[in-house]
Amino acid sequence: MTHRKLKITEMERLSVEQFHASEKLPLDVVLEDVRSLFNVGSVFRTADAFRVNALHLCGITACPPHPEIHKTALGAEDSVRWERHADALEAVAQLHRRGFTVLALEQATDSMLLPLRTLPTGSCAIVLGNEVHGVSQAVIDQCDGCLEIPQFGTKHSLNVSCAAAIAIWEFASLSSRAASPGLGVGENA
Repeated sequence: MTHRKLKITEMERLSVEQFHASEKLPLDVVLEDVRSLFNVGSVFRTADAFRVNALHLCGITACPPHPEIHKTALGAEDSVRWERHADALEAVAQLHRRGFTVLALEQATDSMLLPLRTLPTGSCAIVLGNEVHGVSQAVIDQCDGCLEIPQFGTKHSLNVSCAAAIAIWEFASLSSRAASPGLGVGENA
């Protein structure tokens, strides 16, 4: 079997308008005080790839339009819906009022290790924290639980955009196994 790299014209990607009208993964992502604009852009790009419902940019997390966000988002800041919040506590409270289960992606006592066996019922949100300090304890205290990515090396953490990609993939993978139409992993829309 020979493999040929696909041309961009062969990939049948959604237009921004089609993206806005398409079914979304029932997952929102909250970024608490993420200082790197490149990390913010990378999370936008991952959110676009898996049709995340929305991003919540909190505290010092920068918002589009910004050249450094665009450099890594490559236009995903135009397709992915996003909201600005003064802080992550405000975002978590708003998500709870809207019926979301909110989970911090953090190393904590009694955290649930990925991979998950099942998804919480309904819409979920994951909170990712600052590159140095992680998710604040005040925000963890308001979450419904914590998710943790198992790690086996000498370091204690992953880059926030890498951690976001792993967690988003986990939700997308479980959603596709639960047969959400139009969100199958590897499926062209």
